[in-house]
Amino acid sequence: MASLEQVRAWIDRLEAVYTENKEYLTELDSAIGDADHGINMARGFIAAKQALAENPPADIGALLKSVSMTLIKTVGGASGPLYGTFFLKAAMTCTGQTELDAEGIEKLFEDGINGVKQRGKAVVGDKTMIDAWEPALTAIKDTRQNGASIAEILDAAVAAAEQGRDSTVPLVARKGRASYLGERSKDHQDPGATSTVLMLTAARETLA
Repeated sequence: MASLEQVRAWIDRLEAVYTENKEYLTELDSAIGDADHGINMARGFIAAKQALAENPPADIGALLKSVSMTLIKTVGGASGPLYGTFFLKAAMTCTGQTELDAEGIEKLFEDGINGVKQRGKAVVGDKTMIDAWEPALTAIKDTRQNGASIAEILDAAVAAAEQGRDSTVPLVARKGRASYLGERSKDHQDPGATSTVLMLTAARETLA
């Protein structure tokens, strides 16, 4: 089971991870975007961590909703609405819960990822975060149905997301700012897919 404290630790870990990788993500984004993805993600999760410290949530749904609202208010570009939607949809499925079993973890990610897909209208192959999220969701569902533990589910999710992230390098972007570059967007790793892998890796480190 993943407890409320572990989900809180996930957000704390994300603050550290995005702060540590701020320059790396911004460097990736400078090639095909606005050169602000790392800065935005770090700022958003610093604010999210602070919001949770100021108003400790009573359950996982309230925690994830706080993160969502904070990201939407503080993160610029497409990342704020997309990651904000992820946490908002995840919050709705976790309302009133103080711990999650493997099925609950699957539902958290399934609803969150589907929210991102609905909001961004991207599909696999568009060179976006969906190239990492979609295979991760498939891996989560497949492993959970085979009776895997939370640790095994998240291991599979990270591995699938990493492959998806790497698959973005040769793609021509069809969505977002990178799509304006056309063929020049090839041979660059998508920053959103990269930050998705970091999010899942932090989940594996804290929720398992």
